[in-house]
Amino acid sequence: MLEDTKAFCSFTTDDVSKVQDFYSQSLGLKVSEDRGALWLDIGGGQRVLIYMRPGHTPASFTILNFPVEDIDRAVDGLTERGVHFERYAEFNADEKRIVRGEDRSIAWFKDPAGNVHSLVQETEPDAI
Repeated sequence: MLEDTKAFCSFTTDDVSKVQDFYSQSLGLKVSEDRGALWLDIGGGQRVLIYMRPGHTPASFTILNFPVEDIDRAVDGLTERGVHFERYAEFNADEKRIVRGEDRSIAWFKDPAGNVHSLVQETEPDAI
């Protein structure tokens, strides 16, 4: 019944213009505004909707994971663009705040609305 639908995910923000600059300038994603909401084009024909919500509460879990081939290069590049990577006490992160594991390495960051995202590098490139 839904196998051919083009599903998309969405999440909220408290300021569309502030997150628009972050996603377009800091992350380098293609963004478009539509009726006060923001669409992110994340590649492969996939889109994500970000919309205003009164009383917005940031997601306390990872809502977008960005697979990368070289996490060190990606973290360095985003850090140069002003993205701050998080350190969580329950994970042993290195000086770049990357948690390195046998199967994958991951680095978390937040958007200006406080929503959590990550960069992920799989040891096996086709694992994601």
